[in-house]
Amino acid sequence: QVQLVESGGGSVQAGGSLRLSCVASGLPYVRNYMGWFRQVPGKEREGVAVISAGTGSTYYADSVKGRFTISQDHHKTTVTLQMNSLKPEDSAMYYCAGGMVNGAAWYDEREYRYWGQGTQVTVSS
Repeated sequence: QVQLVESGGGSVQAGGSLRLSCVASGLPYVRNYMGWFRQVPGKEREGVAVISAGTGSTYYADSVKGRFTISQDHHKTTVTLQMNSLKPEDSAMYYCAGGMVNGAAWYDEREYRYWGQGTQVTVSS
């Protein structure tokens, strides 16, 4: 049984930092992607950053490039999203996602089979 458990959300002022973690169990890592999506009420879920467990390749949304960094641990069971220089527009529910993904479509939530429950990030101005 696959489980993705997120932690690390919270509230911070603009310019601050937060670190999100996602621990995966039961998820095959070969040719597998894990990463983060976010969603605000009334909008579609947006791909933020993902990492290939096999190659370590990373992908980022343009809106977070240079501010967010995704990484994975040695065992490839924990994915971390370091978020720096946070902006109010980064406020959202952040979801960990995983699956056998076509890298060219990393940003498409339909590519991901497994999802965590979400953790809220709120950035105040």
